[in-house]
Amino acid sequence: MPYAHFDALLAAVAPLDDIPVAVVDAAEEHVLRAACEAKLQSIVEPILIGDENKIRSLLRKLGHDSGVCPTFRIIHVDSAEAAAEKGVELVLAGEAKALMKGHLHSDAFLHPILAKLRTDRRLSHVFVADIKTYPKLLLITDAAINIAPDLITKAAILQNAIDLARILDVTQPKAAILSAVEVVNPAIVSTIDAACLSKMAERGQITGALVDGPLAFDNAISKESAKIKGIQSAVAGDADILLVPDLVSGNILAKDLEYLAGATLAGIVMGARVPVILTSRADPARARLVSAGLAALVHYHRLQMLP
Repeated sequence: MPYAHFDALLAAVAPLDDIPVAVVDAAEEHVLRAACEAKLQSIVEPILIGDENKIRSLLRKLGHDSGVCPTFRIIHVDSAEAAAEKGVELVLAGEAKALMKGHLHSDAFLHPILAKLRTDRRLSHVFVADIKTYPKLLLITDAAINIAPDLITKAAILQNAIDLARILDVTQPKAAILSAVEVVNPAIVSTIDAACLSKMAERGQITGALVDGPLAFDNAISKESAKIKGIQSAVAGDADILLVPDLVSGNILAKDLEYLAGATLAGIVMGARVPVILTSRADPARARLVSAGLAALVHYHRLQMLP
């Protein structure tokens, strides 16, 4: 069954072997809380990269002078940029199986990843939202990497999100391509892109999901709204994936859900050689913990796919 909430996701990951995760620029309280919790719950084996004195001081402050946390491997570096480079080095050496963003800016974190860990897939970010008022996990993409994607980039972003939804045991994800309205309007480019993406899915250029659009946000997630507007669609009112028109609208949507609707957001980058945990520097430890669990699921899925 698909994971309806994050507790079920974490329970599924717990029996798996811990995966080594390089935590880039780890000298921050929320980052270390998440690292300790992920280790205590047997999700990942964090490798802490950053200012060693600050990391050890914060661990003492958090009350981890004894027990599990002092067993962390800590690698000292002098800057956030050096931490990002070191994290990528650990991946290339096979010592880390995933990367986690700590307290550095996203551009500094992503720069060496884009330079050295690319594949033939487009890198894109997916927020996975656990919302009390929605009956299942909701994927929102891309709200962190691709700023103003064109049609072909949107197709790649959508395929990454579909692949992640299937890893989350959604057999046939329903993907809503968002715009401001639910009809094609040549004056609104995102409606044209949405119609093209829907047709591309029909023709097998995007696989593994039911795709429909354009859909406005209300009729993508509310059956009642779709009914009132007379929308006949298997996706409307029951979306698993929301593909947003651009980074700005996606970022606003995700943070609206987090801060006004009480959602917890896990964040992961798809398309790199390893799972990349990318959350906001302001995100609580719970969001980072669930993101680590999500990365572990992706890692083990990829292992199963190897010949």
